[in-house]
Amino acid sequence: MRRAVVNKKYGVSALFWVLLLGLGFIQTVAATLPLTVAGESLPSLAPILDKSMPAVVNISTLKNIRVNDNPLMQDPFFRRFNQPRQRQRQQNNSLGSGVIIDSQLGLVLTNNHVIDKADEILVTLSDKRQFKAKLIGKDPEADVAVIQIPADNLVELPVADSSRLRVGDFVIAIGNPFGLGQTATSGIVSALGRTGLGIEGYEDFIQTDASINPGNSGGALINLKGELIGINTAILAPNGGNVGIGFAIPSNMAMTLKNSLVQYGEVRRGLLGISTQDLTPDLVKAFELAENYGAVISRVQAGSSAERAGLEAGDIIRLVNNLKIKNSHQIRNIIGLLQIGDQVDIAILRNGRLQNIKAIVGKPVSLVTKGQSIHKTLTGVVLSAVQKDRVPGILVNQVDSGSYAWNAGLRPGDIILSVNRYRVQTLPDFKKVAMSSNRLLLNIQRGRDAFFIVLQ
Repeated sequence: MRRAVVNKKYGVSALFWVLLLGLGFIQTVAATLPLTVAGESLPSLAPILDKSMPAVVNISTLKNIRVNDNPLMQDPFFRRFNQPRQRQRQQNNSLGSGVIIDSQLGLVLTNNHVIDKADEILVTLSDKRQFKAKLIGKDPEADVAVIQIPADNLVELPVADSSRLRVGDFVIAIGNPFGLGQTATSGIVSALGRTGLGIEGYEDFIQTDASINPGNSGGALINLKGELIGINTAILAPNGGNVGIGFAIPSNMAMTLKNSLVQYGEVRRGLLGISTQDLTPDLVKAFELAENYGAVISRVQAGSSAERAGLEAGDIIRLVNNLKIKNSHQIRNIIGLLQIGDQVDIAILRNGRLQNIKAIVGKPVSLVTKGQSIHKTLTGVVLSAVQKDRVPGILVNQVDSGSYAWNAGLRPGDIILSVNRYRVQTLPDFKKVAMSSNRLLLNIQRGRDAFFIVLQ
């Protein structure tokens, strides 16, 4: 289960009457209680769960790790003698949940972080059958993955339109918390469209107070019809425990990603070529806006689809594909769910006039260069200026093992945020700073960690 730390990634009437009974109002409301609910003598969520829980599976993974069992091999002095390394394999178990969304094909929807880097994925059904799963595709940016099991007689969850959710709707979370086995908790939709939490690259979360704990990741959030409305993904846990704030990926978003993963094995995201920022009160005043909604374009990339469509810095984006824009994160989410070649309808405000612009989602442009062209200490390194995990900087695409940079600690996937204490976002910026010094002080971001590396 993903956790977001602050200081830095369900019958309406049934629950209502149960609450009243618990408060001691039984005498005043007994006359209005229903005699039966789905054949039960008392209000209960059991009929819904009887149909839904068989579609939620438990997922465990095995990860093989090679380690040296000879402590002397950790010392570079002894490694110089080229003695054969004795290795052993360890297995790490990871527990999570998944949702069967196609019973005929055996497709299971889950979170990417549940199965990420697993050498073996095991799926256990509610009837205790167990199968090895095949990875169909994954999208780390949105934390969604699709796996497949060779099983028959499966139960799939029907999928609801998550855009019809309202704050206050009752929901049920089903999953495998702490590896205990199938567990159901209930609550309401606390908020919709949560973004900017820093949990995933693309965020549009359903917030719920239904208890979600480690192991619930990839499980189902359903409505009172037993329909899938979300994939449980993360909790807000300042102290490491559940505080009643959980997040789920909306079913509409998850199913759109699922279709791409099944078809291509990946999500082929395109690029418009704009940078946007939220409208602050100062910006609203500066642009003389009558209504405070939308996002302002701060930069248009040269040669991009946005430039060809006529978008300009200073344009206020009001609507994207007829959806009212609340902030810049929403624009990123909408574009991120589109495929290369899709058309985007954008309503902008320019000089006080509303205009409609049509743009085509283009291919992402990534300028790749060899490190030695920037600095001698970067020989064997391949770099590109892109945004990874929403962090602008210089991405390390490749590092030759045995190179100076590798021995200094640089690894593929690292993001170089600054060089010699100068913030760098483009390769020309990087080269300009690097050329003036024999030593490079690199500020590196690796996952959630940040540290410095010196190359000299």
